Amino acid sequence: MTDTDTYADLVAAEDVLLFVNAAITGTGQREFHSEAYQQQLSLDFLHEYVRVNYRKVYAASLALDINDHNAVRIVRGLLETAAEATAEEKRTEGRLIAARLAKLPPQRVYRLFRALRDAKVNNRRTRAIMRDWLACRPDLAHDAVKYRSGLKTAARHVHLPLDDETSEAPRELGDFLFRPGRTPRYRLRLLDAWRRAHHEQGAVDELPFSVAEGFAAQHGMRRDAFLERMVPRMTRLERLRTQEQRTTDGGTELPAGVDLAAMPLTRLALYVLTFDFERRSRHRVELTRALRAAARRAAGPHAGSWGRVATVLDDSYSSSGSGEKRRRPLAVALACHFLLEALAVPGAYTPLWTSGGNDPLLVRPWGPTPLGTRILDALEHGPDRLVIVSDGWDNAPPGLAGEVLRVWRARIDPHRRTAVVHLNPVYEADGFDVRRLAPSVPTAGIRDAEDLPALVEIAQFAEGRTGPAALHAYLDRQVARFVNGGGTDGQGERER
Repeated sequence: MTDTDTYADLVAAEDVLLFVNAAITGTGQREFHSEAYQQQLSLDFLHEYVRVNYRKVYAASLALDINDHNAVRIVRGLLETAAEATAEEKRTEGRLIAARLAKLPPQRVYRLFRALRDAKVNNRRTRAIMRDWLACRPDLAHDAVKYRSGLKTAARHVHLPLDDETSEAPRELGDFLFRPGRTPRYRLRLLDAWRRAHHEQGAVDELPFSVAEGFAAQHGMRRDAFLERMVPRMTRLERLRTQEQRTTDGGTELPAGVDLAAMPLTRLALYVLTFDFERRSRHRVELTRALRAAARRAAGPHAGSWGRVATVLDDSYSSSGSGEKRRRPLAVALACHFLLEALAVPGAYTPLWTSGGNDPLLVRPWGPTPLGTRILDALEHGPDRLVIVSDGWDNAPPGLAGEVLRVWRARIDPHRRTAVVHLNPVYEADGFDVRRLAPSVPTAGIRDAEDLPALVEIAQFAEGRTGPAALHAYLDRQVARFVNGGGTDGQGERER
């Protein structure tokens, strides 16, 4: 912080960090300590507050690793309030929105377009953004079959030309969406497969899996036989979901045809936690190998560069999450464990779970949260970095973690030889932020472990040593990188 920073600058910087933490962790769903309506009201307030007071920062958040839920809300907020933006802001916002929409799952984008239509947002910029996104879709026939209602709504809203007599494809799409039954057969393969699937079982195999499921049930096809035939047409996540279902019914325990090591790290950790202890133990070698390979990929150029690392990982009962986010906090902690192992110098990594367990593959949500005791144990190892992954509900005894960290910073390590950061995967609705352990320790929200290196960088701004100017310079760099095709801070587009 410099002498020229005013009080207003510092407040603005705190507001920015608070919103970024909320946009990373909050999804409007129920958490262990708060209900869904509390989450939604809290996010509603934050979005409006930041959009009205810091519109430039609000738009710049699209360039960070915020979650898809909040990215969609930001896009909608910017488009609904276009009249409040200057011409220069509109140009920057348009580039950010286009770059973010390209990384969102298509079903979310189509839902956004429907919401914009329902809200009667029909300005020229909105229509241009929607047309550009549709023009970049790799296969509109696929979208017409899989997201028929969404594409139909978007095409009508932006007046997409689907009656061009000089082009067979647009005319057939128009007939398929708006004049069903008029065309006896389609030249576009997917459209015709959908038509034939109403009365031919053989055509079902040609459709996307999610569409084919409905036709399979209609024809009374045996589930096992259907799934076996559809494997080549399933996405990786569809294979995993059907494999989990078949495992429950006594099928094979690891998915055939899926390279687990190629999965995103946090997604893989969530999948591992769906197995019971017996299955995890039986497949220990394969699962551990896959988790470490995913962690090395996520670490990238940072692998082995963080020196001696100690981490306190929360596997207390509250890490079970909620019905909507089942075991999500625990999965983030498990993924962070393997990523931090890859980031540390080989042989210089010390993991400490709040339960006292020492087998990461067999973690489960259990017991209280003795963060203070575990932090003391971690600091005794003299690490270069201490990373705490927890929802921040220190309760055994309450407040010990904050006191340990305060005394450590004030009396034992005032020169900050050990860098300490707290990563919290849970948004606290009442506080409009993630729960913090101590004012002297920077806290950042985390949703995917793959974002950990970037979030540690963001967390430094919360320490108050870098100043608001450095924070805004950082945001400007991320915006420039994002709109020029560099992706977000993390590992690019991931399955969320």
